[in-house]
Amino acid sequence: MNTEKPLFFDTSDGQNLRINTISTYLKRHFGRKIVKLSIDGGFTCPNRDGSRGTGGCAFCSSAGSGEMAAGTGEIYLDLESQINLIRGKWPQAGYIAYFQSHTNTYAPVEVLREKFEAALRHPDVIGIAIATRPDCLPDDVLDYLAELNSRTFMWVELGLQTIHPATQQTMNLCYTTEDYDMAAERLMSRGIRVVTHLILGLPGETEEDMMASVSHVCCRHVFGMKLHMFNLVKGSPLAVTCSDYVSFETMDEYIDLVIKAIEIIPPDITLHRISGDAPRPILIAPEWSYMKRTLLNNIHKTMKYRNTWQGRLTEPR
Repeated sequence: MNTEKPLFFDTSDGQNLRINTISTYLKRHFGRKIVKLSIDGGFTCPNRDGSRGTGGCAFCSSAGSGEMAAGTGEIYLDLESQINLIRGKWPQAGYIAYFQSHTNTYAPVEVLREKFEAALRHPDVIGIAIATRPDCLPDDVLDYLAELNSRTFMWVELGLQTIHPATQQTMNLCYTTEDYDMAAERLMSRGIRVVTHLILGLPGETEEDMMASVSHVCCRHVFGMKLHMFNLVKGSPLAVTCSDYVSFETMDEYIDLVIKAIEIIPPDITLHRISGDAPRPILIAPEWSYMKRTLLNNIHKTMKYRNTWQGRLTEPR
């Protein structure tokens, strides 16, 4: 173990948290518990309808990686039903409406406005998070997002997954690293927070490849990052073409890699996810990835044992 003095991001309740989690940031920013509620806005994807490709990204399930999202088509009522389920646990909480499934800027502005404004009409919703692709941000959409950002707390989540062209092609992403760089710059130039999603353990990628993707995103000065181990799930193209692929054989293997990534992420970047679980009925591999609480506890325990923390290997900026 090293003998450096660790950096703690949250010392409440004696937890000495060594990661700048989004929950810690939101608690500090709003002065209370903030809960993110996943919503299916009924969008599709240009990689499914033929405008950019067909079949979707190779790792993506038929639900557009939004199995946890509520989606009856009534945005306000979907939020209300989720809030009613957890209001007793956190009676003073605020909520962020997270449009998760598929590509949530892939529609005319008037459609986006209808859906996003419906979410913000709920009195307990204090902000909005919008997941999208980097190639689905035309000027009129960016203008509307800038307007939205001026009157509510917001971030836009960009799915990058990897910076490596060979993997992008194999995964049928139908967008490039250059598309991501331009989208991130255009959003941030309008003052919009950007959260970037990366998948660790994509087929064919080495540890060096994955760390290069993490470093690339860190250089963009984004607001947040999501690190997600690759889950092979039923209903995805890879479940057919790579049915025996396992991204990480053991939990310890993933923990070691994700801690190496966390150490090179600057401490001012919020971490929105450091694992990635899939519903057990559709999960193929890794078979342990549904054990989210065990995984997170072991990451924190290992960081404490190694006396390391987010940004330990970065230069101040």
